[in-house]
Parts: sequence; structure tokens; C-alpha cells
Amino acid sequence: MAIYRFKISFEDYDEVEREIDIKSTQTFEDLHRALHRSTGYPAEVSSSFYVSNDFWNKGQEISFLPLEKKIEQGVSLMDKSKLSSFIDDPHQKFYYTYNFERPFDFHVQLIKIILDEENGKEYPNTFRSIGEAPKIPGSIVVPGTNAIASTKRIDFLDELEFDPIHLEDVDELDLNLDTEISTAGSANMDQDEVEPEEENEFMDDFSDNENYDNDEYQS
Repeated sequence: MAIYRFKISFEDYDEVEREIDIKSTQTFEDLHRALHRSTGYPAEVSSSFYVSNDFWNKGQEISFLPLEKKIEQGVSLMDKSKLSSFIDDPHQKFYYTYNFERPFDFHVQLIKIILDEENGKEYPNTFRSIGEAPKIPGSIVVPGTNAIASTKRIDFLDELEFDPIHLEDVDELDLNLDTEISTAGSANMDQDEVEPEEENEFMDDFSDNENYDNDEYQS
């Protein structure tokens, strides 16, 4: 029985590759699951292979967990589609999209046909693995302004090794600071009230001196 060796690479991550050996009579679902045993991604998500050409254009679709609409349109299903039924070229290519909700796209190319399977080896089999598969992107949460401020405050308190038990001490500290500020403010107000009197005394002295100079000049 013939063994197909497929090279599978991420469209956007050229440095990550897998080479998988699989029997010609096995299905696209077998290839789908074999790939994600290697990447570590969950296999139970809607995905599709597309028969492709040298320019990676999408042709006939072979789907896994398709929408009802696609089923009604007669889409080919991975679990019922043998690989050999879609191989017309010794370098056959397939375009593959994993997880339509948060997709990763792959290039799948037949690179070798082995005429006899190896005794004792289970198929599909990962022949070569290069690079670490990127993490699946998660949902993005954009917090509001209050959440940002709250987070910053929590981070600040964490840096100070803040203990909620000492919350009363913090409140007392705030109260003392308020008291000091109030006292300082009162002192400044008292000082402002005194300064005009000192200025009036100075002006009186100056006025007396001015009269003295005038008297001396007239005499």
C-alpha cells in the first residue's frame, strides 16, 4: 500500500513545518487529526482542505464539521474522503484552513510517495517536525478607564506588598495628612493676615521719613 508524505507549513510562519506520512487509503480527517497531534491544537473545530494549484488557489473543498448550509450544498466531508481520490499530481497541493473562528492557513504539498509501508509503524506518522506552532490567538478585552485605573492602583499596592489587614492604617494615614494640610493652610492664612499690618507699619515709617526730609530742605 502506498504511503504519502505531505509537507505542511503555516502560510504566515514559514519557519514552522511538519512532514507527515499517511496511507493513501486514509482520509483527510486522519491527516487533519495527525497534524494537530503535532501542533497541539484541538482538532474538534470547523476546518477545510481545498484542492489547490501551484498558486495556492482554492478549488474543491473537503470539510470537517461544516455548517448545515455547506452540507446542503453537497460539500465533501473529510471523514468520507480518501486522500487517493484527490491526488492527480505527484506534487499535489492542498490549501488548508484550520478553525474558521480564529483561522490559521496552511500549505499542504505531497512531496514523496513511498510504495510500501514500514512494518510495525502506525500511520499517520509525523516524520519530521520543525519549529514550534504559534499560539492560537485569544479574544481581546479592552477595559474601560475605571478598570485601567483600578488595575494600576492594584499593581502599585502589590509592589508595596499591601495587606488589606492594614487598610485602617492607610485610612488613618490619609486622615493625618488631611489634618496636616488643613493646619498648614490655616497657618498660611494667619500669616497672610499679619503681613498687611507689617506693610502698613513700614509705610508709616517711610511717610515720617519723607516729612522729615522735606522739613530739612525747607530750613
